Amino acid sequence: MSTSPNVLISGFGIAASVYASTLLRAYPNATITIVERDPEMRLTGASVDIRSSAVEIIKWMGCESEIRDKTTKEEGVEMVDENGKSFAKLMATGNSEVQSITSEYEIFRGDLARIFMRPIKDKVNMIFNETVESYLQDEDSVTVTFANSQEVKSYDLLVAADGLGSRIRGMMLGTKPSEQVHDEGAYASFFVIEKDLLNGSKLAQWYSTTGGRAIFLRPDPDPRGRTRGHFMNTAWASDVEGRAKINAALRGGNETYMQYVEKEFANVGWLAPEVLKAMRETTDFYCSKFAQVRSPRIQDGRVVLLGDAGFACPGIGTSLAIMGGHVLAGELLLHNNDVKSATKAYEELMLRFAKAQQSTMGDYAMQVLNPQTAWGLWIRNTILWALTKFKVDKIGVWVAGKLGVKEPRLRMPDYPWPALKAE
Repeated sequence: MSTSPNVLISGFGIAASVYASTLLRAYPNATITIVERDPEMRLTGASVDIRSSAVEIIKWMGCESEIRDKTTKEEGVEMVDENGKSFAKLMATGNSEVQSITSEYEIFRGDLARIFMRPIKDKVNMIFNETVESYLQDEDSVTVTFANSQEVKSYDLLVAADGLGSRIRGMMLGTKPSEQVHDEGAYASFFVIEKDLLNGSKLAQWYSTTGGRAIFLRPDPDPRGRTRGHFMNTAWASDVEGRAKINAALRGGNETYMQYVEKEFANVGWLAPEVLKAMRETTDFYCSKFAQVRSPRIQDGRVVLLGDAGFACPGIGTSLAIMGGHVLAGELLLHNNDVKSATKAYEELMLRFAKAQQSTMGDYAMQVLNPQTAWGLWIRNTILWALTKFKVDKIGVWVAGKLGVKEPRLRMPDYPWPALKAE
């Protein structure tokens, strides 16, 4: 019988929670410490979705029904013009194998994090307001120095789940963390609106105007009657000045970014004034860029990158985080807690699959969906109108279902999970 692992996870998000939960399934006596730089777990942010092999994993974890109960209940996305008139509706497919813009598992990030966190919160050591300052590894362990306490401790494995700008990734590769970040040119803010601007509709609304600007309103299942608001900006790679300006606003923090949004959306029409006012009044604001992390490696012996830290990919990033947590725990079990063999196997599986999902097509998709010019908007709107008017989108989903077409799947080994014990 192998020794139970002693693991340090840096960053407390979805990837970390799935990994910790799954590792405890494999090794019930595992010692897991999670350090988080914030004073508490961040439960804000946009809705996320679950796709591909991640759907199978949440079923295996036994939390699919709870996730379904907490979904946003969004039924699709309605495209509207400056007067609020609908010209196209992109509905959810009702098929978890072939999903549309609205997933069958559309859920707010905070709700999903709570679901994954709840079973483990009393089984792991959680330390907030702390980060990893440095590490050194040898044949048998990785020794970590913490930034605030300056404590030095040793672990069997260091898991970097510290997000897009992972400092541990930078240490592991000997580079600036930004060198692995590929900016897709899309930037968004997310916030709660304490009013139902959708008037009870379960359809999200999407309004676009020139300059790659868009406003999204998404339904919130809260019985108090709320809406989730999003402002989005896109900029071509050739617009160096525009991207620099947006990135500077992001680095400046919430207030700076709000000021940027207020200037950009001051006179765009539709419900912009009301949504801008709600943004200022919210207590739940988050802003970020859409970016991929293209890391050439996601492990170095006893140090491993997980989730966005290793393979961020907008559109499927949450699903990759779930898959990564499952695979990393599974490989440790399959390799009988031989950490170095397990991390190599994890890298071979996850890096190949993640790279296949990452491409510059993501950049083009953002630009096509959020055109810069009036002419580009007219073309996009006409295409979307025709697709939905003649039900081309629904026919495509029907044909895909008949042909057995599925979203790409991660081929995983048959991990020897221990049977669950009745509690």
